[in-house]
Amino acid sequence: MSDAPLNSLGFSKSPAETRVVVAMSGGVDSSVAAALLHEQGYDVVGITLQLYDYGEAIAKKGACCAGKDIYDAKRVAEERGFPHYVLNYESNFRQSVIDDFVESYLNGETPIPCVKCNQTVKFHDLLQVARDLNADCMVTGHYVQRVVGDNGTSELLRAVDSSKDQSYFLFATTQEQLDFLRFPLGGWTKDVTRQHAERLGLVNADKPDSQDICFVPNGDYASVVKKIAPEAEREGEIVHMDGRVLGTHQGIIHYTVGQRKGLGIGGGVTENNDPLYVVAVDAETARVVVGPKEALARDVVYLKGCNWLGVTGTDTIPVDVKLRSMTRAMPAYLTPSADGGATLRLQDAQYGISPGQAAVCYIGDRVIGGGWIVSAELQSFAKAA
Repeated sequence: MSDAPLNSLGFSKSPAETRVVVAMSGGVDSSVAAALLHEQGYDVVGITLQLYDYGEAIAKKGACCAGKDIYDAKRVAEERGFPHYVLNYESNFRQSVIDDFVESYLNGETPIPCVKCNQTVKFHDLLQVARDLNADCMVTGHYVQRVVGDNGTSELLRAVDSSKDQSYFLFATTQEQLDFLRFPLGGWTKDVTRQHAERLGLVNADKPDSQDICFVPNGDYASVVKKIAPEAEREGEIVHMDGRVLGTHQGIIHYTVGQRKGLGIGGGVTENNDPLYVVAVDAETARVVVGPKEALARDVVYLKGCNWLGVTGTDTIPVDVKLRSMTRAMPAYLTPSADGGATLRLQDAQYGISPGQAAVCYIGDRVIGGGWIVSAELQSFAKAA
């Protein structure tokens, strides 16, 4: 049974008897989900989270959960005629997402705060609020699909619109959470959502999609890290793999594994002036190690903090895995471990695998979970993709 039809959330009772809490970010997606469910006769309650300082949020553009977004969500609820509440989650968000974001950069990693936000604040704290309100389910505007398999178990699938698919960011959703969640937009393309927004006359029908991390102005993540942790500007050496010191940097937070541009070391370093890439970031010594592209090749990836959906035991299984949100999924063999970690052996070596990113595993279109990348190495001379 698919959740794509908005007039059927899978409950054996009328919409009027079905209470639905909708997580409203203020964007067009969650607004359409809430407005359409209300139009279908569901008992809709909209909730928007205030995640950071309201004064700063008002001036922030291009991000979710900013001041203008809170206002837009409230307007949609008022005009459609269903209740809407704003909950102050600044403290939760700071501890669970922002502090983790900063610590990850200080450790030489490349974090994904949107996954942490879904994993903690939205799908843990907010979901509990929905239960406290006696909701039958919680709805979000994410572009993923939830279906019920033949065995009656909820499954998480990629969205129909591959260009909008957000399944990578939801790999940490637990089975219990998935059973309670609904994603009614996952069976649509974005233009269908826009058409409904216009038909319903929503105030944010033409609102552009959010692009930046919500608490990072204009994509300048380094300024956020330095403001919270001034020690992030600790100077260090930029070192070639062969041992040569090529220059200095103003903080490892400016570098990520696989980075090519903005290294700050100029040309003439290699014989043919071939480009150099960040091969490793050593937080302990504040060293940034650079080398040729081939030095980035890795075919074994080690994970921690794994979450699995429908996967049990430690047997090795074939999967497709995404190692960054914008890369394609590639064939690999997954071996979960009893300690909550896992090992991935890639069919073809890949470049620029960075600690702190997520490795999300699929069987076909079904998300079976994933984990956080701890490290990677090259164990064979497999053909690089």
